[in-house]
Amino acid sequence: MKPDTRKLLITGALIFLVGAIAALLMFTVFGGVTKQGPHTNGGWLSLIIVMGCLPTGVLTLLLGSTKLIGDLRHPVEH
Repeated sequence: MKPDTRKLLITGALIFLVGAIAALLMFTVFGGVTKQGPHTNGGWLSLIIVMGCLPTGVLTLLLGSTKLIGDLRHPVEH
């Protein structure tokens, strides 16, 4: 695995993890969510983090995984 592929996978996983933790906090600690949205200011901030981190993390992981597949199919000879 190339170093840049590793960086993409680690970065994508960390971004996704932050979004998942924010979602968990939004539903548990910050009062939950109804049709109108979260109940507290912390819930709204968590929602903003979730909406930014989850798609970005998924796309970064997708990019890293396709790059990993490409690295495995076309190994570089030293």
